[in-house]
Amino acid sequence: MPQVLEFKLPDLGEGLTEAEIVRWLVEVGDVVAIDQPVVEVETAKAMVEVPCPYGGVVTARFGEEGSELPVGAPLLTVAVGSGSGADEGAGFGSGESGAGEVESSGNVLVGYGTGAPVARRRRVRPTALTAAAPARVPVAAAADPASGPAAAPVSAAAPASAPVSVPGPVPDAVLGPVAVVSPLVRKLARQHEVDLRQLVGSGPDGLILRADIESAIKALEEGAAVSSPTAVPTPEAVTESASGAVARQSAHRIPLRGVRGAVADKLARSRREIPDATCWVDADATELMAARAAMNSTGGPAAGSKVSVLALLARICTAALARFPELNSTVDLEAREIVRLPEVHLGFAAQTERGLVVPVVRDAQARNAESIGAEIARLTEAARAGRLTPAELTGGTFTLNNYGVFGVDGSTPIINHPEAAMLGVGRIVPKPWVHQGELAVRQVVQLSLTFDHRVCDGGTAGGFLRYVADCVEQPAVLLRTL
Repeated sequence: MPQVLEFKLPDLGEGLTEAEIVRWLVEVGDVVAIDQPVVEVETAKAMVEVPCPYGGVVTARFGEEGSELPVGAPLLTVAVGSGSGADEGAGFGSGESGAGEVESSGNVLVGYGTGAPVARRRRVRPTALTAAAPARVPVAAAADPASGPAAAPVSAAAPASAPVSVPGPVPDAVLGPVAVVSPLVRKLARQHEVDLRQLVGSGPDGLILRADIESAIKALEEGAAVSSPTAVPTPEAVTESASGAVARQSAHRIPLRGVRGAVADKLARSRREIPDATCWVDADATELMAARAAMNSTGGPAAGSKVSVLALLARICTAALARFPELNSTVDLEAREIVRLPEVHLGFAAQTERGLVVPVVRDAQARNAESIGAEIARLTEAARAGRLTPAELTGGTFTLNNYGVFGVDGSTPIINHPEAAMLGVGRIVPKPWVHQGELAVRQVVQLSLTFDHRVCDGGTAGGFLRYVADCVEQPAVLLRTL
């Protein structure tokens, strides 16, 4: 007799607590091998293929593509052991686990082990709830104590499989477990204040499905419209109410999850915790652009490689941080200490289809401009393809943000928490400039530095920014640190 084991969404590392199902790689009834990827999920950090530590037949999947699951929620069940071939896989699903040891790799992801079989969650059969319900009729409105039973009309033309609302107080017989398996259904019910105990699901054995919750939400909204006050509204009120309803219906809601949610959380935390300040300066980048052109015209060790402006600015930043290490630090709030970091792990902002991400160039202080440029190119390509790992998106100590690619001159960057500073670079454009006592057209760029005022004062921040500007205007200044 095969064992039916439940495989849960593993710990994805880096403090991640949830993931969105992007694509299922297996179907119910498929035979999977140990460590075979079964689902592709997207976290706030990256896209990850999750391998299953068991070999057998897939008997159930939990969660639809596009739904979000917390770490520890069931992903799928697998029938393992004797008799779990592809021709018998469809017969398993009762949830009964057989005895005996199960072969598993234990190699899933960070923080997740498979040394012992996990007991399969039993589905609750809501017999008490179905018995208490007078009939399977759709919910037309929520019971409102203020408006009474008359405010909740019931439509008799709806299909018999629709969920039912139990009006009035919930009987003692239904105060047991609720027939809900999907965490997404529970989350949806909480958000819209739907009482799951007052619903009879349309799924097998009364299981409450997402469609049942959506029907209940629609019924609640219609009921709220029906149970409005009996006073005759004025024409102005009718017009205002109608326009407001149209505005609410036409509004497009975008969930704050995945990359967008992670960015929102980090930026909000930065604003809450860091007392930041910004200083900026215009610099003549004509000599820097000429030096870059000379480097690329002579070629380098890697045939065909080109040194980018971003790579040169990154190399300038590492030299500046060697002179002003206060800005390569973080603040330990619990210990009330400033922690200066020996290595420079340089992050750079990259815009992708999935949103803004900040890949990190490790040990940038030990690299030259060409090496930094090659790593930036590799990480940028991986970011656009959605192949960055969590390790490549975390651990930065200082961030470089080139918003000039968007055609803007200046900005006040928000620090990438828990770092202490970020350098922003605007577009490099021809502008009138006084050069050697005469007015000339030069390539000018605006540099802005946002810094944590806890780690240093304005003098240190100004010294850092002035050194960066001097290197931009006279690249030969860098020769002292090469």
